[in-house]
Amino acid sequence: MGRKDSSTTKLPVDQYRKQIGKQDYKKTKPILRATKLKAEAKKTALGMKEVGLMLAAILALLLAFYAFFYLRLSTNSDSDLDPDED
Repeated sequence: MGRKDSSTTKLPVDQYRKQIGKQDYKKTKPILRATKLKAEAKKTALGMKEVGLMLAAILALLLAFYAFFYLRLSTNSDSDLDPDED
């Protein structure tokens, strides 16, 4: 029974440590929140590599369309301008 009585009363050192811990938690809570938001933004943001790949894909697609129509129109105009018709 003596042990129960002694465990209920806390030592002043333990109370002081608990108080310091609460103060540290209060200080670090906004810092932790800012770190968490920064990590989320970094995870969801597009990087330079992804942007470069997207631009390269769009450029390749436009180049393919341009080449297709250029070749198609150039073969049609060659048959229209036959030098033997004069």
